Amino acid sequence: MLKKIIACLYLKDGKAVKNRNSSEVISQEPVSLAKYYSDNGADEIMVFDLSNTDEEHELSIGLIKEIGRVIEVPMIAGGNVKRVEDVKKLLYAGAAKALLNYSKAGNIALTEEVSKRFGKEKIAVSISAKEQLQENKALVEEFASNIVTVEELALDKLGIVENNPIIPIIDTIDLGRIIKTLYLEGIEGIGGELLNSTETDLISIKSACKAADILVDLFVSEMKWSEFKLNSDGMIPVIVQDYKTEEVLMLAYMNEEAFEKTIETGKMTYFSRSRNELWVKGLTSGHFQYVKSLTMDCDNDTMLAKVSQIGAACHTGSRTCFFNKVVEKEYSETNPLKVFEEVYDVIADRKKNPKEGSYTNYLFDKGIDKILKKVGEEATEIVIAAKNPDAEEIKYEMSDFLYHAMVLMVEKGVTWEDITRELAKR
Repeated sequence: MLKKIIACLYLKDGKAVKNRNSSEVISQEPVSLAKYYSDNGADEIMVFDLSNTDEEHELSIGLIKEIGRVIEVPMIAGGNVKRVEDVKKLLYAGAAKALLNYSKAGNIALTEEVSKRFGKEKIAVSISAKEQLQENKALVEEFASNIVTVEELALDKLGIVENNPIIPIIDTIDLGRIIKTLYLEGIEGIGGELLNSTETDLISIKSACKAADILVDLFVSEMKWSEFKLNSDGMIPVIVQDYKTEEVLMLAYMNEEAFEKTIETGKMTYFSRSRNELWVKGLTSGHFQYVKSLTMDCDNDTMLAKVSQIGAACHTGSRTCFFNKVVEKEYSETNPLKVFEEVYDVIADRKKNPKEGSYTNYLFDKGIDKILKKVGEEATEIVIAAKNPDAEEIKYEMSDFLYHAMVLMVEKGVTWEDITRELAKR
């Protein structure tokens, strides 16, 4: 089983604070901090809402939603859970799992209901004393998927609960202790003070774990450099593509050192032929490229890199280096997601910049009730069309429905990325 290195984020008054017991602000921008953790080696992010009031809680839920949109690793989130609705809000905000605090009797009482409603795999519990687990062992075993320990507990004496791997959060800056903890049976991953510091290189932590024979998620190349067919300069060209949109971003070159550095760090590293030096993309601009996959072509002489691009890929400030048009023939875009996004963007622009006579603006002006009425009507039209032997009718009714659904999405601030992320988790 892969052992996870987990970064923890503590939200208080819209800011990120040091830990559960300290209000020392470590970041005014918790969303950016979460993105940093995600990009720089964390396998998972655990978010604790430390709010005391409903108003603060709603602020934290909003931040958790923003965090869910920018990170590319799973998120566990909890804090200030008082009712089923709070668990739903956490899951709908993008959390892969909602965390129930077993220091509170009300959270224990919620376990069965929320597990049956949302699924056992969506529920984790946090404990601060071994008695909380011992007294509720059967409940946790049946209705939760993870146990998070938020206080220093004797993990080897805690006892293993069937199908409930443990994630300890430990306040230590001792790498040796982290490795020793990960050796224990039943430990799925670990979080703690050392791993939350932006000064900590999580890739180096993982490398140390790997050296200690702990299975962690690191890049491992399935091909050796010697298997590549190099050009006359002893390098390979690398075509770089956005992993989400499949947009081609740039072309660069790698020598062996750049290749090994890319594998080691997970950040695209090239060899600059003009400067005759190694070049980590984004090191000066902040526009890093985080590796999602590296693939060689059929001749092993060209690499395709799919990346998560931060900011612009081109030194000119353009998203892509390919923008100087040479020749173009008109064509209709048929990539489904691109079509959806283009229509969505037009609808969003209508909301921002109203156009006289626009049906879209008519819907926005009439408000949410009118939009919902149209969505309902179009859904009914699909049902009626489906009873017709001619399948062509469904095509038109589905298109009408999707358009009105996108008007609703824009009205409620939901994006296609939100939808695709949710579908991908199912």
